[in-house]
Amino acid sequence: MLLSENALVVLKSRYLKRDSEGNIVEKPEELFERVSNAIAGADENYGAKEGDVEKTASEFYDIMTSLKFLPNTPTLVNAGRPLGQLSACFVLPVDDSMESIFDAVKATALIHKSGGGTGFSFSRLRPKNDIVSSTMGVSSGPVSFMKVFDCATEAIKQGGVRRGANMGILRVDHPDILDFIHCKEKEGEFKNFNISVAITEEFLKALENDDEYDLINPRTKQPVGKLKASFVWEEIARGAHKNGEPGIIFIDRINDKHPLTEEVGLIESTNPCGEQPLLPYESCNLGSINLGKFVKENMKNRWAVDENNLDYDEMIDWNDLKKAVYVAVHFLDNVIDVNRYPLKEIEDNTRKNRKVGLGVMGFADLLIDLGIPYDSESAAVVAEKIMKFIEDSSKEASSELARKRGNFPNYEHSIYAKDGIPMRNATTTTIAPTGSISMIADASSGIEPIFALAYYKQVLDGKRLPYVYERLFNILKEKGIYTEQLAQKIIDNRGSLVGIEEIPDDIKEIFVTAMDISYKAHIDIQAAFQKYTDNAVSKTINMANSASVDDVKEAYDYAYKKGLKGITVYRDGSRQEQVLVVPKKEEKGHLDIFTRPMVLNGFTEKVKTSRGTLYVTVNTESGKPIEVFANIGKSGGDISALSEAIGRLISIALQNGVHVKSIINTLISITGAQPIWNNGRLIKSVPDAIAQILRDHFLNGTGKEVKEPKRATGEECPECGSPLEIVEGCAVCRNCGYSRCG
Repeated sequence: MLLSENALVVLKSRYLKRDSEGNIVEKPEELFERVSNAIAGADENYGAKEGDVEKTASEFYDIMTSLKFLPNTPTLVNAGRPLGQLSACFVLPVDDSMESIFDAVKATALIHKSGGGTGFSFSRLRPKNDIVSSTMGVSSGPVSFMKVFDCATEAIKQGGVRRGANMGILRVDHPDILDFIHCKEKEGEFKNFNISVAITEEFLKALENDDEYDLINPRTKQPVGKLKASFVWEEIARGAHKNGEPGIIFIDRINDKHPLTEEVGLIESTNPCGEQPLLPYESCNLGSINLGKFVKENMKNRWAVDENNLDYDEMIDWNDLKKAVYVAVHFLDNVIDVNRYPLKEIEDNTRKNRKVGLGVMGFADLLIDLGIPYDSESAAVVAEKIMKFIEDSSKEASSELARKRGNFPNYEHSIYAKDGIPMRNATTTTIAPTGSISMIADASSGIEPIFALAYYKQVLDGKRLPYVYERLFNILKEKGIYTEQLAQKIIDNRGSLVGIEEIPDDIKEIFVTAMDISYKAHIDIQAAFQKYTDNAVSKTINMANSASVDDVKEAYDYAYKKGLKGITVYRDGSRQEQVLVVPKKEEKGHLDIFTRPMVLNGFTEKVKTSRGTLYVTVNTESGKPIEVFANIGKSGGDISALSEAIGRLISIALQNGVHVKSIINTLISITGAQPIWNNGRLIKSVPDAIAQILRDHFLNGTGKEVKEPKRATGEECPECGSPLEIVEGCAVCRNCGYSRCG
C-alpha cells in the first residue's frame, strides 16, 4: 500500500488492533483484510458460495487498499472484531417522560461506547415551568435535560477511538426556543453537542411577511404564545456569528424529500454533523469515494484552463468511478447484515429501511488536478455532474442488489414502489465528514476546499515542522520557486497564497483556501452536491472575521433558495476557547530570592483593547523585566481586577526565575470576545496585549522565537496539541486524526 506518513500516524493511533498491553498487533494491510473478510461474509446469507465470497472480499480489499473508497471509522475499527458495531450515525427518540429521557441516556452511552454518534430532537419535551401532573411540580425544560446527555457523553470514551458526539435539535416553534438558541453562548457549555434549530415552512412564511408565529406546547399541542419571526431569525444569526452555533435545518424540506411516507414515520433529527437525517431508532452506515483517484492522468495539472471550453467527459474515468460505486454500495449493504446493533429497536428499524450513505472526499484535490478554481461556476458544474453520476450509479447498484436479495422491507411505503423500481436501500447517498478517513486516503476533506496550504505539524518529539500541501509543493518545485522561506511565508499568511508576490496568479487562482472563498461560493458547492444527494450534506460555510450578523442571515436566505437541507456557518476566529501553552520546566537549581529595591526604572505603554484602554507598566533590573502592572477600566471592575491579577502573577514568575519568553509563549494569542486592531497590531485580549508588549521590548527583535502557531478554531487538539480546524461542521485535527464528531 502507498500510505503517507500522516496516514500511518492516524492508523497507528486510532485504527490498528492492539493487545492487552497496548502494543500494535496489526499492519495496515491486515486491517483492510480483516474488514474485507468480515463484510464479504454477508454474501453467504444470499446463497453465495465460498469462492464467490472470496471474490467479493478481494474486491472490497482492492477498493480500500487503492484508497478509492473507505467506510466510516466504526467499520474500519470494529469489523471482524468482538464489538462488531459498524455504524457511525444514530438518532434516538426523546419522549416527554422521565422514563423515555433516561432510556435515551442509557442508549446514548451504549452507542458512544461502540463508536457511534447520536442525534436527538428535544422538541417533544414540555417547556420549562409547564405543569408535571404526577408530582404537581413544574418541568425544567429541554435545555436542562440536555445537560444530562452532555455529562453522560463526557464520561464515555467512544470505543477507544473518539469522543462521543451529539446533535441536539429543537423546533423553532417550541416555547423554549430562545433558551435553546443561547445555550452554548458560554464557551465550554454543552461541549459534546452540536445544536441546530429545526426551521419550519410556517416560520419561513412568517419571516417573509415580517409577522409573528405561534409557539406550540408539545404536551397539549396548543399555542401558548407568539414570537416575531424576524427577532428569532436575528437571534439564531447572532449565535452563529458569535461561535458558529446554532446551525439550522429545514425540517419540513427534509421530510418532503424523504423517500419514505409518513406511515413509516417523520424525521425529527439528524446525526451530529447534520448530513444524515434519520427516523427515531434508526442508524446509517457511511462510506466515501476518493474523487482524486478518478482524474485521468493526461488531464492533471492543466493550469489556466479555458472554463468556457471544458470537456467534462474526458476529465474523469467514469467507467472506473462506476465500478467503484457498485462495489461501495455492495459493501455498505453488507454492513447492515454484519452489523451488531447496540439496541434491538435500532436493528429492527435499520433493517426495515436499509439506508446507506455513499459520499465523497477529495473534491478539492480533483479540482486542483483539473486546474479548476473552487469558487468558479465550473466547479459547481463539476460537482453536479459527479454527484448525479454517483447518485444514478448507486441507484442502479441498489436496484441490481434488490433483484438478487429483495427490496428493503418498507419498500411499499416508499416513492420507489409507485414507479415499480426495485430498490435494496431506501437511501444510497450522503455527503458525510471524512476527517480521519480522508487522512488515511491522503485526500482533502469531503467536499471542502483546502483549509490551509501550509501549516505546522506536531511530531512525536514535541517539535513543530512546516508542512506544505503536496500538490502545491510539487507545482512550486516544478516552477523552481519553492524555498523554505516561501513555505514559512505561506504559514505566516495563515496558509493562504493571497498577497504573496512570489507566487504566480494562475497558481493563486487554483490553490484557494476555505477563507479565500466567499460564503456564496461555499453554498454553491454545497447546493450542487445536495441536488443529487438523498440525505444531506455536511459542510462548513466559512466566513471572514469581519462578516456581520446580516451576512449570516443573507447566507441562510441564500442556502434556502439554493435548496439546502441545512447550513452551518463558521466565522473565522469566533470560537476563542484556547489551551495555554505550558512552558517547559526550568532547569532545577538554586533560585535567588528576589528582594525589591526601593527604586526601579521602567516604562508604561498604552494600548487599546476591546475592553478599554490598557496601561502596562514594566519595571526592570539590569535590563531584564522584573515586575508588571496592568491597569484597565475603573477600579473595582472585574476586568480591572483580572488585569491586575495577571500583572501580579507575571511579576511573581519573573522574580522566581521564569524566563520572559516562557511567559510570552504562554499568554500570546489568548483571544477574547472582540479582537481589535491597534497601531498595526491585532490585539486579541488583555493577556495577549501584555505578551505583545513584553515581546516587543525584551526579545530584541527575535519575535520569531515566539511566533504563534496558526490556530483555526482557537483550540488545540486534546491529544497532540496541534490546532483544530473547523471542517464539515466539526473540529478536526489534521495531525493525529482526532475528530470531535468522528
